[in-house]
Amino acid sequence: MKSTSPKDTPSPSQRITTYIAELKDWRGKMLKQLRQIILDSEPNLVEEWKWETPVWSLNGNVVAAGVFKDHVKLNFFKGAKLKDPQGLFNSGLDAKTSRSIDLREGDPLNVTALKALIREAVAQNGSKPKATKK
Repeated sequence: MKSTSPKDTPSPSQRITTYIAELKDWRGKMLKQLRQIILDSEPNLVEEWKWETPVWSLNGNVVAAGVFKDHVKLNFFKGAKLKDPQGLFNSGLDAKTSRSIDLREGDPLNVTALKALIREAVAQNGSKPKATKK
């Protein structure tokens, strides 16, 4: 049995890059664009790989991207607390805490509104890092 060292394990950012590259259709292009918008919105966001999906966090989970057969989903973990004046949320509207945006092939992106929503989601997590248990 071959053991893997931490050097052999790809970083979350590398895993996301590979994941995007493996999506040869419109979903890969969409996810690549969404990733750039997310990172441009808040440079301090950390890319993570959780639940076999890309997640961006800062003082807790902020947004995750899920790829499905007919859409790409952006899930905002605390979306129910966010103002959405542009009406970007179109899925999960009955959830207690999260809200999401389902994007289908050819859907236009309101980049300005999406960046504002991401910044608001980051602010919702607060500026102080979560206390760690000892």
